[in-house]
Amino acid sequence: MLSLFTDPINIVKIVAVMIVAYLLGSLNIAIIVTKAFTGKDIRTMGSGNGGFTNVMRSVGTTAGVITFIGDFLKCVIAVVIGGLVFSTMNTALEAAELVGYGKYLAGMCCFLGHIFPVYFGFKGGKGVVTVAALLAVINPIIFAVALGTFLIIFVCTRIVSISSIIAGVMIIVSTFLVTYFYNYKATGKYPFEYVVTVTIITFIICGSVIAKHHANIVRLIHGEEKKLTLKKKGEKA
Repeated sequence: MLSLFTDPINIVKIVAVMIVAYLLGSLNIAIIVTKAFTGKDIRTMGSGNGGFTNVMRSVGTTAGVITFIGDFLKCVIAVVIGGLVFSTMNTALEAAELVGYGKYLAGMCCFLGHIFPVYFGFKGGKGVVTVAALLAVINPIIFAVALGTFLIIFVCTRIVSISSIIAGVMIIVSTFLVTYFYNYKATGKYPFEYVVTVTIITFIICGSVIAKHHANIVRLIHGEEKKLTLKKKGEKA
């Protein structure tokens, strides 16, 4: 990947992808939707988190679904842009590897925009949906593992936080295993450098998701974490 930085044009494209992806991520849909539905800031309601789970609890199912779709789509758009821009770069890297780097980089910057949105005082959500979108576009196998893990834990506990944390750990592990045994060993289209790079990016992203759940972890330890209950129509937040 370091070879990309030997061409000034490539550097401009990389920076452009990072900025665009970050700005897309900064469009915090939870804040926008809650403002439209209630006139309030979601960060002053419920858990204080600017994400779809808090919207589901504090505003309602419709607002929560819209938030989920919006957060998902913004990352999909960012990842697609990253892949397309990187595919035009002047480099000796294989096309599949190059596009993969572009998608992961864009996804990471979109994620950072979501949790630190420039438009909303750098206070956003935890990025769970953004990570799901990134995986859905880049690697359906890892996405399936993450989704399966999340659903199993959630069905058993009805607690979103512990489901997200365990799914995050599984994403890191499965990213390494899939990229190593499939992309690197089986297909031979990707170098070991790719395995290391995307695993590090995934670790940064999922590590940040887990870190953003620090308050939830404390509540889980003390048995005080609430199960997901949806706000009923007409009920005050």
